[in-house]
Amino acid sequence: MITAEYTVPGIHVRDHQVPVPLDWSTPNSTEGITLFARELVAPHQRNETLPCLLYLQGGPGGKGPRPLDTSGWLGPALKRYRVILMDQRGTGRSSRIEGGQMARFGSPELAAQYLMHFRADSIVTDAEHLRRTVFGDEPWSTLGQSYGGFLTLTYLSQAPEGLKSCFVTGGLASLHPDAREVYRRTFPRVEAKNRLFYERYPHHIETVANIADTLNESDVFLPDGDKLSVRRFQALGLDFGMQQGFERMNWLLDEAVDYSDHPGRFPASFLNQVMHRTSFGDNPLFAVMQESIYGHGVAPSTGWAAGQELGEHPQFDERQRPLLFTGEMIFPWMFNDIKALQPFAGAAEILATKPEWSTLYDLDRLASNDVPVAAAIYFNDMYVDASLSLRTAHEVGSMHAWVTSEFEHDGVSNARVFQHLSQLLSSTGKGVSLD
Repeated sequence: MITAEYTVPGIHVRDHQVPVPLDWSTPNSTEGITLFARELVAPHQRNETLPCLLYLQGGPGGKGPRPLDTSGWLGPALKRYRVILMDQRGTGRSSRIEGGQMARFGSPELAAQYLMHFRADSIVTDAEHLRRTVFGDEPWSTLGQSYGGFLTLTYLSQAPEGLKSCFVTGGLASLHPDAREVYRRTFPRVEAKNRLFYERYPHHIETVANIADTLNESDVFLPDGDKLSVRRFQALGLDFGMQQGFERMNWLLDEAVDYSDHPGRFPASFLNQVMHRTSFGDNPLFAVMQESIYGHGVAPSTGWAAGQELGEHPQFDERQRPLLFTGEMIFPWMFNDIKALQPFAGAAEILATKPEWSTLYDLDRLASNDVPVAAAIYFNDMYVDASLSLRTAHEVGSMHAWVTSEFEHDGVSNARVFQHLSQLLSSTGKGVSLD
């Protein structure tokens, strides 16, 4: 059902809402959720028949983009496609999940059982339902950024008949998921990013040390009442894998330079920014479901893999100097210390110890895949290990991999990335040219 139609600069928009079952294995159950999708098209082509491109956003737990203009990948895509931005279930306007809802389940076990319906297999089934019922039942193309690449591999495993071609940017996941192995590879890359940050901004070695010392010596509270600990301060390193992550950290720390040696007197601007960047208030599912994306079939429990692996890297200890920031890592303490995550604590513990999962990847089907796929693998990607991505590239049929050190994990924000991937497929005669 179209709920609204309007035009923003350079983009004509239609909003769609459709009901879907919570549990696709029992589609006739009375319990359902709402799936929201936004359809974008160049205004002068609004009535033309165009192929559809579904954007699968990163995460988990991130809502679809809210475009302000046609910058990045969107501009080139709108030249040839009708672009679909689907809020993945549990995010944005697709029956968003927040902490306040957890109390209704009555027990952590029931809450965890509910959250299991928000994994990649359910998201892909939602997308297929949307394609068949709203967008003409014609195969469409997908662009998967980060976690969207994980979803792409699940889509190719579950319903390749719904796909015409696929693009992946910074998200070609291992087909043999092992959360502990992922973080074993991640910590050295995060350490390297820290070294690069301090090489670029050496004066912040002292800034960061002063802040950490202050937090160890005094109780400092964020505007929402959460205590700012050193380990929460370290979590700001999540941004280091993005193109301008170092610069954002530089200017954040700049806010505290003149205050870091005065206990409890950090400026409100600094504390507000730290709160927003580390609270998960906008996307709690990112923290709750982060390690579960590596749960597949009878794979071992994720077991708080990032926390286990942290113990093997004493250089990240909060007493070390220079202090190292952590990256895309979720730790058990977060569900005690961070207000937005506290309602999920019991369910998160159950998910972390779960011994068996739904199957996300069909290895035989992927090996014989004939849907053309073009994937950007970022050589220096802090979040997704390039060597694991290359292994996947060799294990998936009709895969065209482009390895580059020019971009960081958010390279899709540069129009040249999508244009290059499009050229890779169009040169094989299986893609849509953007020229």
